[in-house]
Amino acid sequence: MPPLPHVDFNWLAAISAAVSAFVLGGIWYGPLFQRAWCREAGIDPDRKPGHPKRIFATAFVCSLLSAVMFANFLPPTATAADGFGAGFVVGLFFVAMSFGINYAFAQRSLKLWMIDAGYHIAQFSLYGLILGAWH
Repeated sequence: MPPLPHVDFNWLAAISAAVSAFVLGGIWYGPLFQRAWCREAGIDPDRKPGHPKRIFATAFVCSLLSAVMFANFLPPTATAADGFGAGFVVGLFFVAMSFGINYAFAQRSLKLWMIDAGYHIAQFSLYGLILGAWH
């Protein structure tokens, strides 16, 4: 088996991108859309989640893995603008459209899809901006 090529990977950039998803999520699903999202998802906004540590740990691991993989797909010459554009495309055409398929079959509301899709479009746009700026 031939040796693997050397990959110059910036872990600090990937971790920063993952943290940005947390900050964005806190704003997006907090003051911006908490009531509307909870209503559309059928969740009581005043109920505390069962295992918040597990929920947040899972969310962070998923954010980190997606940021790491997204970083590996960006070309080494990507700029912040290139990364932002790539993130927007991934968020809109890969993530949001996949959610659209699932939400259509689950008969979930358009409003819930728009809130969730909007978050992931912003999330991947931020990933690209951060990762591209750090290239």
